[in-house]
Amino acid sequence: MSTQTEPGTTNPLAHLAQLARDTVPPMHPAGKPFVLGAAAATLLLRRKWRPAGVLGGIATAWCAWFFREPARVTPQRDGIAVAPADGTVAHVETAAPPPELGLGDRPLTRVSVFLTIFDVHVQRLPATGEIAKTAYRPGAFLSADLDKASEDNERNSLLLRTDDGHELVVVQIAGLVARRIVSSVRDGDRVLAGHTYGLIRFGSRVDLYLPPGSRVLVEPGQRTVGAETAVAELPTGAAAESPASGGQA
Repeated sequence: MSTQTEPGTTNPLAHLAQLARDTVPPMHPAGKPFVLGAAAATLLLRRKWRPAGVLGGIATAWCAWFFREPARVTPQRDGIAVAPADGTVAHVETAAPPPELGLGDRPLTRVSVFLTIFDVHVQRLPATGEIAKTAYRPGAFLSADLDKASEDNERNSLLLRTDDGHELVVVQIAGLVARRIVSSVRDGDRVLAGHTYGLIRFGSRVDLYLPPGSRVLVEPGQRTVGAETAVAELPTGAAAESPASGGQA
């Protein structure tokens, strides 16, 4: 007996499977070792004591959920920087960019997004362009919502040069619980706005430094959606300037 459906009709099982794929986001590859380790521990616990196995199963499911990497639709609009992370805008202030990038000490507008353990923890690229420089610096593990976290905590910084010549800085900052920063981009890589480039494990912060003349579109306390929320309008024409040029905003 044939299982083919008539033209224009939908196979219920196929439709259900598609709904499941659309609802349950895929997992970032960096999370697979943690999930596999939790699953193995769950099996061992279950053999010792069944209730412990149930708790282990819940922990395994939570771990898979933590490392989720949901699909996002990035605005196809020129001249904007999108949010590099899901979370809450903790600060909009001026600060010098990380010294390891060699951009000087001139203050730039910095938008800081704080991530709790409940937020999506992959980081997204704020604009299309080229990775001009990456720099990792070890440091402390203060709570990521503190002002000192940007200067004192372990971090991974990248300098992104857009196709329009703007220079943006994105910094992944470890938090009180976070102990591992993952980044998959290298100097010279060509990158696209909204694409995933890294991950911070278990609580963190992401700083975005904007070129002079940018117009910030978010406020402290606002929630951002990585790759989708427009954080700033980048300068155009005479207002455009790179962080290292030293001119006035």
